[in-house]
Amino acid sequence: MVVTIHQLRKWKQQGRPISVLTTWDYAFATILDQAGIDVLLVGDSLAMVALGYTTTLSLTLDEMLYHAQAVVRGANQALVVCDLPFLSYQESPQQALRSAGTLLQSAGVAAVKVEGGYPDMVATVNYLVVRGIPVMGHVGLTPQSVHQHGGYHRQGTSDAEAERILQEAIALEQAGAFAIVLEHIPPTLASKITQTLAIPTIGIGAGGDCDGQVLVTADLLGLSDWQPPFAQPYTNLRQSITAAVQHFCEDVRDHTFPQ
Repeated sequence: MVVTIHQLRKWKQQGRPISVLTTWDYAFATILDQAGIDVLLVGDSLAMVALGYTTTLSLTLDEMLYHAQAVVRGANQALVVCDLPFLSYQESPQQALRSAGTLLQSAGVAAVKVEGGYPDMVATVNYLVVRGIPVMGHVGLTPQSVHQHGGYHRQGTSDAEAERILQEAIALEQAGAFAIVLEHIPPTLASKITQTLAIPTIGIGAGGDCDGQVLVTADLLGLSDWQPPFAQPYTNLRQSITAAVQHFCEDVRDHTFPQ
């Protein structure tokens, strides 16, 4: 079954959790898609896990387009959503439309994701949606605002912050967002947002009451040299790959490869 944005909303109504993983190339997209993942997010986290940047801020639209094209080629069932990178959409709704249009036309992604729920961003989301571009929202910890946050700290810990994030989520839904990522906020707040909204919530470090969960695939597979506190490795491929490479090097030096 090919996953659509309408299917995600139906799953929320049915209480069927939604699985989301990030990916950045054809190989991973193919594996994750065939394994049954619901949504592939071409996340700007690829700036760090695939390209070696220290934050997501250096990633360009051209780089995102390149990776999105590879992911789409590997996805046959999963819904492919792509982050709009930093400064490719904040200037104006028209800039956001051009950037999103590039990703839909040239890469073939089904939707885009933007960060923030402040009034200007809500207006941008609505501008895109009424022009036929599906948009996923993102509130709580927004990595493109890392310097404004003062680091990757949990958000919504005070009553005032929690209320602001709740109102941002409501505003994004009213603007037409089809789903919303809740990142690194208290589980009680995420649960309240999930119960309030009719659209699916996708949690990352937001507890178990969200309609779905997302992880960075490099964290899931134990490939990252650093992981956020809410990541959960399901295996340690970094260790396995290191051992395999060391074995190969030894066999080459010992003239046992090729046999």
